[in-house]
Amino acid sequence: MLETMMCALVTVLPDYLFRRFVQGKRIGHEITLFTMWYELRWGLTTCAILALTVITTLFYFHPSSSAAASYFRTVTILPQLGGRVSEVYVTNNQEVTAGQPIFRIEDFTQTAQVEAAHAQIAQVQASLKVAQTDLAEADAGIAGARAALDQALEDLERNTTLRDQGSSAVRLTEIERLENLAAEREAQVVAAQSQRAAVVQQIEELIPAQLASANAQLDAALTELDKTVISAGVTGRVEQFGLQVGDYVSPLLRPAGILVPSHSGHDRFQAAFNQLSAQVIKPGMIGELGCMTKPFTVIPVVVVQVQDVIPSGQIRPSDELRDVQTNTHPGSILVYLEPLYKGMADKIPPGSNCLANVYTDNHAKLEDENLGFWDKAFLHVVDTIGVVHAAGLRLRLILMPVNTLVLSGH
Repeated sequence: MLETMMCALVTVLPDYLFRRFVQGKRIGHEITLFTMWYELRWGLTTCAILALTVITTLFYFHPSSSAAASYFRTVTILPQLGGRVSEVYVTNNQEVTAGQPIFRIEDFTQTAQVEAAHAQIAQVQASLKVAQTDLAEADAGIAGARAALDQALEDLERNTTLRDQGSSAVRLTEIERLENLAAEREAQVVAAQSQRAAVVQQIEELIPAQLASANAQLDAALTELDKTVISAGVTGRVEQFGLQVGDYVSPLLRPAGILVPSHSGHDRFQAAFNQLSAQVIKPGMIGELGCMTKPFTVIPVVVVQVQDVIPSGQIRPSDELRDVQTNTHPGSILVYLEPLYKGMADKIPPGSNCLANVYTDNHAKLEDENLGFWDKAFLHVVDTIGVVHAAGLRLRLILMPVNTLVLSGH
């Protein structure tokens, strides 16, 4: 409407003034409702062409979007184990910090596993003490076997010396008996040393391995016990939380509630623009934003990022070929906007529905001295008509409460 009225000032109005004051035609006489098209055909035609050109240029170089919002993420409150709730530590709409307990489920099985792991560790430690006693006993056995071996070797050496000297007091059977006894005592020493080595191996290898296994079982049991306490992963507000003691929760069947992070969705907006804006909207462009949650307020924003893919073109492997003709709804260009000045959007709740405009700025191009006259004129026109779009945004923000509260039949 504004564009048509502006174009009429330089087309229809001059045509009428020419007809009225040059040709002498008057409204109600020569210029009537039935002759208006014929009398003002040049002005009306030029006005229509110029209005369409201005509107097309305006919406192309200064894109607008009625689908802008500050999206925020949510975290589902889920237990890692299924079970019945034994304690609840928070209430709905309560602010929680990261790591703060939210609720606890029954932990009878996990507590029993922890106690069994502690008992296993105590048993291994007791076996270590027994092995140390066995080591002392093995050392004593080695000492006794060596003493008996030394005694047998001394008796054998004495009898052998007497035999070599030709003494008749020594019998060959006695020497054979002492040789067998010495061999037996030597075998006892070897057996005692082997027994000690086995005890040492138990102390140095087997029992430490058993102790490490028991500690690992205790760590696993404690981990399972910790899973019975569900804590907040991030700082935020608990929503849709109606859990009570005795309720059953499950990681697959029944979540406990939703946690909304504190800083998610603030000072960042996402707007969807049509695909014709793909070559116009660039990071760094200035725009304006108006939200239903804060009417009559225009928030200056800046484009910080433009998604480089269009969602309607995504595919995933399936058992049938994709038919491009089924894609009847073209996707939009996703643009990320942030407030130009800090604190401008602090009172905008995440999830607010907003209107957004983005304006093309050719100031840097107009500083080029080599730019031609018509190019400069065109760029000036592009920058100037952005005021019309800005006025339209403000008009829509003014009418937004009326449309919502009166005309929409709320």
